Amino acid sequence: MTANTPVPTTRWATLTMASCNVLNLAQPGRHFYVGQDPYSQNEFERKVDWLGDRFRVLNADVLAVQEVWDELALRAAVARSGLQYGTVLVPGAENGPGQQGAQGTPRVGLVTRLKLETVQSITDFPAAAIVQVPGLGPHTRFERPPLLATLRMKHGQEIAVITAHLKSKRPKYLQDAQGKTLEDTEDPAVQAVGSLRSLLMRAAEALALRLKVVELLHRTRLPLIVMGDLNDGPHSVTTQLIAATSQVAYDKGARDNALFSAWDVQGDAALRRDVAYSHIHQGYPEVLDQLLVSEEFVATSRAAIGDVRRVEVFNDHLNEGRDRSRSDHGFVRALLRLRLPDQPV
Repeated sequence: MTANTPVPTTRWATLTMASCNVLNLAQPGRHFYVGQDPYSQNEFERKVDWLGDRFRVLNADVLAVQEVWDELALRAAVARSGLQYGTVLVPGAENGPGQQGAQGTPRVGLVTRLKLETVQSITDFPAAAIVQVPGLGPHTRFERPPLLATLRMKHGQEIAVITAHLKSKRPKYLQDAQGKTLEDTEDPAVQAVGSLRSLLMRAAEALALRLKVVELLHRTRLPLIVMGDLNDGPHSVTTQLIAATSQVAYDKGARDNALFSAWDVQGDAALRRDVAYSHIHQGYPEVLDQLLVSEEFVATSRAAIGDVRRVEVFNDHLNEGRDRSRSDHGFVRALLRLRLPDQPV
């Protein structure tokens, strides 16, 4: 290169990702949980109007959504946003002939304006992740199957996205076939065992998800983003089961299989000064809704093909009182960049 040769400038493609727990999004008049009234038509309209407004503000290329009972309800909320999305899907919550939405528990879904190449619900655990849960026996499959999608950006880059919603911390009590609780939920000892069941189930789900992450990342250069309500904090055992970020401190080679909190690796460091939270439980703020990226989005990595510019949490509504027309979770949005091929000069 001579002194007069122009230096190629780096060109970037941007990618906006958001995770949204939409709090029991269901069609009006449809029963979803025992003991909870269905939405009236007026409640439903308020909910999809609110969600549509939130989606419009997020204006994300990819929305990872959780707690959807009816795909039709999600489509209604997306329509209220006024934005154009080519893909809106919630496997297991479809509505149509012979389809009555999700049954027993809500499902996760994906909304995107990128080209959808493949999509798969991850239902069963590999053998290594199966655990024995007291009173329930072997836990062999996800309660809410994560959704693995392969997407292609306009310039041709392929990315993988996993939407997940792991088992909550609420105690898991024994029930009969009709869903009636068989235990004394006021008994502290029963509560403790119920909490243990939930922890074991969430840990097994985290391990099963980890094994899928390793399968996708090991010795590949496929960028991966894992988003969703992990029902635990970024430094918890279950989150680290999925991400294995801590291993990198001892083994640089572990970067190949690790995931990194987008919050920790974002480039706009000044934005990290504020404490973020995505959920409030009994007055205590928590970060349950997370966005994890593979090393392809870590600017300091030799394998980087992009970076995380900034992460934002939209949580003002959490301080506006409980109202099921809104979500009880904040929505997390990240702006990512991917490097475009150099143009001939």
